[in-house]
Amino acid sequence: MKELIEYIASSLVDDTTQVRIRQERAGSKVRLELWVAKEDMGRVIGKSGRVANAMRVLLRVAAASEGKQASLDVMEPR
Repeated sequence: MKELIEYIASSLVDDTTQVRIRQERAGSKVRLELWVAKEDMGRVIGKSGRVANAMRVLLRVAAASEGKQASLDVMEPR
């Protein structure tokens, strides 16, 4: 699941070196946090959050196929 989000995010952004993902597991639940460069935030979020929501849908489908629940948070760059 982490690799899926990393692949999608890296495909969207200009600066692939700034793509970072942290994964936390608690039983059957998985939480992913995504950081990208400040300049690439718009590409990852998309208009009205459409790109980020599409990534969340794909993540949920991938997680469901493994019998898990997953969530994705796009974090503010530092």
